[in-house]
Amino acid sequence: MTVIQERSVALTQPGPDPAGSNESAVLSTHTRLTELEIIRAGLHDGPSPGATAQQHARGKLTARERIELLLDEGSFTEIEPLRRHRASGFGLEAKRPYTDGVVTGWGTVHGRTVFTYAHDFRIFGGALGEAHAAKIHKLMDLALSAGAPLVSLNDGAGARIQEGVSALAGYGGIFTRNVLASGVIPQISVMLGPCAGGAAYSPALTDFVFMVRDISQMFITGPDVVQAVTGEQVTQNGLGGADVHAAVSGVATAAYDDEVGCLQDVRYLLSLLPANNHELPPSEPSWDDPERRCEALLDLVPAEPNQVYDMRRVIEEIVDDGEFFEIQQGWAGNLLCVLARLDGRVVGIVANQPAAMAGVLDIKAAEKGARFVQFCDAFNIPLVTLVDVPGFLPGVDQEHDGIIRHGAKLLYAYCNATVPRISLVLRKAYGGAYIVMDSRSIGTDLSLAWPTNEIAVMGAEGAANVIFRREIAASDDPEGVRAQRIEEYRSELMHPYYAAERGLVDDVIDPRDTRSVLIRSLAMLRAKHAQLPSRKHGNQPA
Repeated sequence: MTVIQERSVALTQPGPDPAGSNESAVLSTHTRLTELEIIRAGLHDGPSPGATAQQHARGKLTARERIELLLDEGSFTEIEPLRRHRASGFGLEAKRPYTDGVVTGWGTVHGRTVFTYAHDFRIFGGALGEAHAAKIHKLMDLALSAGAPLVSLNDGAGARIQEGVSALAGYGGIFTRNVLASGVIPQISVMLGPCAGGAAYSPALTDFVFMVRDISQMFITGPDVVQAVTGEQVTQNGLGGADVHAAVSGVATAAYDDEVGCLQDVRYLLSLLPANNHELPPSEPSWDDPERRCEALLDLVPAEPNQVYDMRRVIEEIVDDGEFFEIQQGWAGNLLCVLARLDGRVVGIVANQPAAMAGVLDIKAAEKGARFVQFCDAFNIPLVTLVDVPGFLPGVDQEHDGIIRHGAKLLYAYCNATVPRISLVLRKAYGGAYIVMDSRSIGTDLSLAWPTNEIAVMGAEGAANVIFRREIAASDDPEGVRAQRIEEYRSELMHPYYAAERGLVDDVIDPRDTRSVLIRSLAMLRAKHAQLPSRKHGNQPA
């Protein structure tokens, strides 16, 4: 019996009856309040005096400490703190702690309502049982009804084995609610401990997954099973640690060194998101002049199409105060996906990154971009696409791994998006990759370009080699003829105004005016209304 239970029993023992009656004394309201205060104090202390110390010794915070970091000070309202499981067998009937290992409730982040639940590893290792799952189900239903974001703080050992299939059914209810809430309210998973087996699918169904190095792992089958089946030896972090999922699998949005920094970024991300799909993202006053000229852009982007530069510096120069939140920075680095503000209003930016693989599109980049575009479209976040793309990555591996269907995901996402869309071609935009990067032909609202743009089926060198291959081969001076034909092709079909002359580009702008042009264009499109055909849902490429 725990200290809490002993004290509660003592409070409920009948006292002496002054009238000599044998009836039990009715406890006063003050006594009941004392009992409640004792119970509530125990909720924070954990199941035993050493439980919190053990959690800290693992390098981890407790569930309530995490909630305090996530939410505004003093804003948390807990629901079902007195919930206890009803299971029996395997000694469970003697262990019935309050909360059943999960803390649920709501509070505010920057003054806006956010729902959250946090596994309490001190109780049953945070394992999910029937009562535990019911609390999460109720919270998810409330978040969906109230139209507010949901943040899960995950630190659990999976299903509670002693409760058998009831625990598994609890996960099914969570998965279903994840799907029902998808595109309706933002869902963020923060991994702060182990997450194995079927439990890993809930974070995978949410919009963003944050992980902390050394303490968080995600995998379907653990190292022991992997070794037994395949003979491969791997550690938990090597199999499913934060860096693995941030840089290799693409499961994680970002990886952090500590919980404090992680939860601070979760708060920042929430400040950029609407509460639900019926609202616009929150705007805030901007002290960055919307008409500010971006003089640095003239030197940041070389005119030579094959020279490397960092697209992040371009984004920093354009957006408010140079601040942005990058999604999946460590994965598919050849495509950047960021949330930022222009004149105080949130915008999603998709940009090729010439500093990584020359900005080429491959399978990973297409998947990353497609998911980001779909998220922005679901939550009314306008899209700006910065284009400097040489094409799709050629190669046997890419073809065999399905670049066709994976590349089609990005195409599908853009074509299906109804939010304001603006594309800006900085330099090269070749072939099918140009079309996929939100070109005029697939429905962008405004297509802009810098004077350094080269929009074509392919680069001049490749085009000349194809068109004039016989002439070049028959010439006494192949290299001279090739150079002449390359220049001819470039001057006739790749000059900066070719696409604009044909209405495929709305305007060729001074790079220094990029910020002001984007802000004015987005203001014009703010009331955009687009109607998709009536259908149950599309069948996007798998």
